[in-house]
Amino acid sequence: MSYQVIQVPTSVLMKLKEFYHPHRIEKLPSGAVFAAKSPQCMITAYKSGKVLFQGKGADEEATIWREFGGTSASPAKSSASKPKTSATKSGAGLPPGFASLSVIGSDEVGTGDYFGPITVCAAYVRGDQMAKLTELGVKDSKVLTDEKIVQIAKNILPHISYSLLVLHNEKYNKLQQSGMTQGKIKAILHNKALENVLLKIAPEKPDAILIDQFAEAGVYFRHVAKEKTIIKENVYFSTKAEGLHLSVAAASIIARYSFLKEMDKISEIAGVTIPKGAGAKVDAVAAKVIRTHGESILDKIAKVHFANTQKARKMV
Repeated sequence: MSYQVIQVPTSVLMKLKEFYHPHRIEKLPSGAVFAAKSPQCMITAYKSGKVLFQGKGADEEATIWREFGGTSASPAKSSASKPKTSATKSGAGLPPGFASLSVIGSDEVGTGDYFGPITVCAAYVRGDQMAKLTELGVKDSKVLTDEKIVQIAKNILPHISYSLLVLHNEKYNKLQQSGMTQGKIKAILHNKALENVLLKIAPEKPDAILIDQFAEAGVYFRHVAKEKTIIKENVYFSTKAEGLHLSVAAASIIARYSFLKEMDKISEIAGVTIPKGAGAKVDAVAAKVIRTHGESILDKIAKVHFANTQKARKMV
């Protein structure tokens, strides 16, 4: 089993506890202040500030928290050696004037939501399209309301080349139960979306490709190593990529728009408004859905390996 141990300051430890709160477990190992079992791995935080990640997704999860200030506390134990990567931290290492280049950006939505699919979008924004997209309201989707995202997405779709992939829950659950981590699933979807856009715009080529970073570059490329086509020329990775180029912001808005439409469909199927996220409100709605339709419906509308499934069962 792969594991990673990182050292984090108190401020990061609090963020970590809040982030994994929906997946927390009550029984704590000696010296631990928090423990959770996420879809990717087991997380245990200690009073000393050390955080242990165990499982298939340990490398990816630890990488996320290094971006927030965590430092390696011990070498990783894994069957695969860790290659050199081109991953960037919040824009470091990108070419000069990157924001004005013609770029394909990619982002995903839905990975942390119990209900609903994973939607991945890659979008190509040329330098001469920047002004138009800015005029249409394209910006970091995190500062936009859902209503605004729907409006902007409808306005920009006719103007850009993009590929939108929707991985519905039934297929997602089969992949996860076969042993595929969520990180690998995301990587494969991003790679395919990028390939689709490159085919659409050929023979034109982008100046660069920017992926909103969810894993180190080396981990990402190991995930897609067996794919028929691997997109890796001029590929960059960065956290907070929506603020670095409008292509990622546009991709995020389209992915979010698609996710919202899918959630509306799920609400119709379930006969109740389906909430986002993976908190206590989600547990209550999942329990209501089970009482009304039976537990088998969850396979079609939810990521059943999330801790919410067990919590809903207890409530029922």
